Amino acid sequence: MNRRQFVQTAGAAAFAVAMPRAPRRLDRIGLQLYTVRDHMAKDFAGTLARVAAIGYREVEFAGYFGKHPREVRALLEQHGLKAPAAHLGLGTRDEWRAALDTAQAIGHHYLVVAWIPDDERRTLDDYRRFAERFNRAGEEARAAGMQFGYHNHDFEFVPLQGRLPYDVLLAETDPKLVQLEMDLYWITKGGQDPLAYFARYPGRFPMVHIKDSMGPPAHHMVDVGAGTIDWRKIFAQRDRAGIRHWFVEHDQPADAFASIRASYDYLKRLEF
Repeated sequence: MNRRQFVQTAGAAAFAVAMPRAPRRLDRIGLQLYTVRDHMAKDFAGTLARVAAIGYREVEFAGYFGKHPREVRALLEQHGLKAPAAHLGLGTRDEWRAALDTAQAIGHHYLVVAWIPDDERRTLDDYRRFAERFNRAGEEARAAGMQFGYHNHDFEFVPLQGRLPYDVLLAETDPKLVQLEMDLYWITKGGQDPLAYFARYPGRFPMVHIKDSMGPPAHHMVDVGAGTIDWRKIFAQRDRAGIRHWFVEHDQPADAFASIRASYDYLKRLEF
């Protein structure tokens, strides 16, 4: 490299360092339909239409309210929606296989277990047994062309025998078979830092639930942007975490459609 080339190269590098990074925004926003469950029960098709009209482009199901998979898929296509994920229970072996068939028919990629019953998670060994069940379910999901996932609440962050159950689930499940849908409200309420988990387990969190907290001690749940969670910091680490889908949720909204609109409007403007 001659002197002229060196100066040009050094100048270009300095310019690149000096240029600020362009802010990023979410290119699409999803909704966990549990938020509008009462409306889904009364008017399934109309609720999907209203969700799409707000601007949501992805939804995550929490029940189909008796609708046939073909009908569900047709409604999604009609309203320009995709449903990459659904919440369900493991159930019996036959029920799990039926869930896989339904998921394929609708077009889900992720099948997410969202709850471990109280009386089945008293010890760390209970969580280890669930890790084994999750691995088996993950094998079957993978064979069907899908991905198994687990969604947390805050009970996974209550220490048992000196360890956090969430850490046990992460350590004893195969990352190829079991991925995590991190609920950012519940992990915050559980006193843990999602960014620390992103750093320790990069790429393990393809989905997140987005709902806000007013902070300790009560951690009252509020619409996204109305609380204390630092969404810019979280989404700045989306690549490290492996996040591909983000679903707004509010467990007990006073007005479900006002809530999901307020959260959508905040996230649509959010730069990180």
